[in-house]
Amino acid sequence: MNYKIEQPEGGVPIKMWTNGVPVEPEAMQQLSNAAKLPIVFKHVAAMPDVHLGIGATVGSVIPTLKAIIPAAVGVDIGCGMMAAKTTLRAEDLPDNLGPLRSAIERAVPHGLTPKHRGRDAGSWENPPTLVDQAWATLVDEFEALCELHPRLRNTNNHKHLGTLGTGNHFIEVCLDEAGFVWFMLHSGSRGVGNAIGTHFIELAKKDAERHQRNLPDQDLAYFEEGAQYFGDYVRGVSWAQKFAMKNREVMMAHLITTVRSVITKPFEAHVEAVNCHHNYVQQERHFGQDVFITRKGAVSAKRGEMGIIPGSMGARSFIVRGLGNPESFESCSHGAGRVMSRTKAKKLFTVADQVKATEGVECRKDANVIDEIPMAYKDIDAVMAAQSDLVEVVHTLKQVVCVKG
Repeated sequence: MNYKIEQPEGGVPIKMWTNGVPVEPEAMQQLSNAAKLPIVFKHVAAMPDVHLGIGATVGSVIPTLKAIIPAAVGVDIGCGMMAAKTTLRAEDLPDNLGPLRSAIERAVPHGLTPKHRGRDAGSWENPPTLVDQAWATLVDEFEALCELHPRLRNTNNHKHLGTLGTGNHFIEVCLDEAGFVWFMLHSGSRGVGNAIGTHFIELAKKDAERHQRNLPDQDLAYFEEGAQYFGDYVRGVSWAQKFAMKNREVMMAHLITTVRSVITKPFEAHVEAVNCHHNYVQQERHFGQDVFITRKGAVSAKRGEMGIIPGSMGARSFIVRGLGNPESFESCSHGAGRVMSRTKAKKLFTVADQVKATEGVECRKDANVIDEIPMAYKDIDAVMAAQSDLVEVVHTLKQVVCVKG
């Protein structure tokens, strides 16, 4: 048995795949709070990258009966990973990777410009054709959602499609164990997903106030089936997950085109594409029961299913195949998981530390990315060892170029 069991008083058990990795007491408290909700089914599963989140713990899998907790899904709805193996090899990459990174940064909007400074550099000024085509497949459903919730209309939606965002979102060029080049990226549903998440979290809290639920944490407010906004939330979250999937597909297409403009050798790049969410909710069947599974910083790992577990910007990442472990609700971790807050990382480390930790990687090495320094994350090898009964490693990737939001 690779997991240990914690039994909070008045709650379901918590099964924890955390052997050999640190778990902060605050994260443990959050897991206990979730386990005490009357809607939680069977047990809560904690992945090895588990750490403190807002409302629900990042790195947790929460199964619920006839109800969903919007804050457990969070505001970066559908956030996830995409990777594509190419026919390029390490020796096909230029010796100086600086121009390649610059070309990617020009091709994909990233970051965020504060409102008072004018146009947001993280969105398109004039969306390209590919973005327009992808938006056309989403717009009708979005309009229907806005009819019900007009405040969602005034969001950055169309212009955010195919853009990276900020924080831990990234685009990488990596090499696998055999020397093949991979493209990998991490992003979600951007501004519009954030607006949908925030809106429904507020409505759920109001709902909880009205029904006087004795919640261990107000952020764990939930909608039950039949509640006024349950159906709307399901529609909203499903749409945001589709947006996130398209967002990654458009970015990957632009990334491939950009690399082709820098590297003249012809190559294919659809050999082994994987596109998976790690912040989402969907209905699944577990232990003979239809339940809503919320994976907050966790990836679906059904038997044979491919997934991506990234390390930090100086560490290795893994393409994995699920082992379909029923005890984890067929899930695995979504990454290494933070060991400290962004604020703490900025206080503890210097630019010199960042330069050293990302040696050999063509990436930003300045004060604004210190919060993403590899030392702010758990050891990815320890995380992988702790979940050896959840996934098997198919490929090990090491980045040579990293573009950060």
